[in-house]
Amino acid sequence: MTLLVQHKDFRRLCVGNSVSMLGSSVTTVALPLVAVVSLHATAFEMGLLGAVAFLPHLVLGLPAGVWADRLPYRRILVLADLGQLLLIGSVPVAAVLGVLTLTQLYFVVTLAGVCSLFDAIAAQSFTPMLVPRDQLLPANSALMLTSSTVNVAGSALGSALVVLLAAPLAMAVDAASFLAAALCKARIAVPGTANSVRGKADLFGGLRIAFTHPVLRPVTIAATLGALGGQMQNAVLVLYLVHVLGFSPWLVGIAVTIAAAAGILGALITPTVTRRLGPGRTFVLGMLLSSAAGLLLAAGPALLSQVLRGAGPALYGVNQQTFRQTLVAPEQLSRVNAGWRFLVYGTQPLGALLGGALGTVDLRLALIVSACLMLAGTALALPVTR
Repeated sequence: MTLLVQHKDFRRLCVGNSVSMLGSSVTTVALPLVAVVSLHATAFEMGLLGAVAFLPHLVLGLPAGVWADRLPYRRILVLADLGQLLLIGSVPVAAVLGVLTLTQLYFVVTLAGVCSLFDAIAAQSFTPMLVPRDQLLPANSALMLTSSTVNVAGSALGSALVVLLAAPLAMAVDAASFLAAALCKARIAVPGTANSVRGKADLFGGLRIAFTHPVLRPVTIAATLGALGGQMQNAVLVLYLVHVLGFSPWLVGIAVTIAAAAGILGALITPTVTRRLGPGRTFVLGMLLSSAAGLLLAAGPALLSQVLRGAGPALYGVNQQTFRQTLVAPEQLSRVNAGWRFLVYGTQPLGALLGGALGTVDLRLALIVSACLMLAGTALALPVTR
């Protein structure tokens, strides 16, 4: 972690992100329990709650890149954290007052998704301004490593807090984490202005760059198909483990933990693998491992498939982000990042619907079809290995 010692502003960004992600991991456990246990949400209402979280990426994904050009990245990061502080913090307050409703949860999840969208675009576009160009790969690996580690710790913390405090009050920890993150990011010395031309807003400029660049085009298409297939699998994973393989709840927990631990390992080895194979081949390797995970699960070895499911995204995720940061001009980066999130995150509700629809026919079929879709994306990414 020499990078964190040498570059104070990047350290502040990394620590701020880690603190907020730790709190968000608590909410990942607590929020569904609030909806189900406290508000007696139905299956349809839970599905709707999950869908609205992705809605901002689909509706605002492209204009967010244009708007992000208009403000310093540091200010966007701080405002996004403060916004989520107020939104998430409203849930435990309403619960204590006895006025919490599902409508409020929909409102909170949707607007928190807007804040998260701007935060992600700003952070990904800000990183190249905080570290030298030749250190972007280890910087992105460090961010991925902290994210994977925090997700594991946060899920455990969330489970413990739900038992100790009850689900609504556990979300107060998440709210406090956003305040700490905002204070940390506010100390970044570099404002992070993109200095883009403030002419006519070009909503599709980021997509145009992504689809005309010879390297970014196959990477973007592969990432979109991979996200679509991955979300199809996520929609049926637990059902398959329980109803087809007969996993008990504690075995499901072990399977999820194995994938999370493999994600940490993947983030650790990504710089070494990338140096040996090159970024293009490492990206394709990560996609291939993730694709194989679904086929392997359909064949039976569930725990081994979870290792591939956890390690693969680190290998391709770090490199696809580094591709954008090194191949796109700084004044265009926020729009390209926004276009990428519009495609990759905006298609995930569709993936969940497709996975659920196929799962009603046959759960194993859903895994195989989704894995083949991811393999198609992997094949389309082969030009970046040359």
